[in-house]
Amino acid sequence: MRAAAFTDLVGPDGVSVVDRPDPEPDRDEAVVDVEACSINRHDLWILEGDSAMVDADDLPFVSGLDVAGTVREVGPDATGVEPGERVVLCPNETCGTCRFCREGPENLCERFALYHGGLAERARVSADRLVALPDGVDAATAAALPTAYMTAYRMLQRADVEAGDRVFVPGATGGVGVATVQLCGALGLESVGTSRSAAKLDRVREVGLDREIESADVDEIEAAVDDPADAVVNHLGGEFSELGQSVLRRGGTMVVCGRTAGGTSEFDVADLFLGHKRILGSTMGTQPDLERLVELVADGAFEPVIDDTYPLAETDEAFAAMRERESVGKLVVAP
Repeated sequence: MRAAAFTDLVGPDGVSVVDRPDPEPDRDEAVVDVEACSINRHDLWILEGDSAMVDADDLPFVSGLDVAGTVREVGPDATGVEPGERVVLCPNETCGTCRFCREGPENLCERFALYHGGLAERARVSADRLVALPDGVDAATAAALPTAYMTAYRMLQRADVEAGDRVFVPGATGGVGVATVQLCGALGLESVGTSRSAAKLDRVREVGLDREIESADVDEIEAAVDDPADAVVNHLGGEFSELGQSVLRRGGTMVVCGRTAGGTSEFDVADLFLGHKRILGSTMGTQPDLERLVELVADGAFEPVIDDTYPLAETDEAFAAMRERESVGKLVVAP
């Protein structure tokens, strides 16, 4: 089979299409014919050498978390899935024995990790991590869900929002940003989003953004926020964390899941405790979250935004587009 492997950790130029042996399932595994795999900032960080989990000794490395396709083969102990079924993968990898695996939520697992290997024609996966796709949900749509939408959905849950609440989304045109805006619409929340690009904001407004702020300057953005937010979904980090704290109402919650704008942030400690504000970290979501998202899509609550789709041979171009930050929504590779 063919795979788009990272052969050098130098950015998009480090992607090469290579031949690999066809995978065979272990006893509790399945092999999926990959029809779509969306890419994420997580993959790009690895490709640029900005991840502690992969170094030169691990090359060639096949990334890709968000796999959707058709089950080709299953191991003798695999349950709940059969060859020929259309599925999407929950990329969570958990130990199954720690207190969080026993009591939940599973994404707090003490050994939490993520699946990699979807940027290929076939993927060997844990059979119990496969979620069946209903009719009407195609592979590309399904592949957009696991990382961006599952992350956004869990963040909104952790913020404890309810219908009518206002959610501030800095960087509303990226994967998690667009997902948050769409989920706000599906859940009856008001969204306020930012971007430096008027054209990109126009596209996000078409899928439900209630109020846009065209700026990348945190001082300008803060001045433009006319009413405090009940919650902030922050996938940028850096200076946008202090901004998020500033626009929160008394008792509000900011949930942070990323560091695209910087790996360190400053906080106003007095405002934090005097304002009874909460700042929470969040990573991914749970398999039941993904199952619920598939249901919402099947019911027509929202349709994930896919900016572009690339053949496997152009995976490097997909990462180049991500690095240029010109896309709105998800980028999908279709092997």
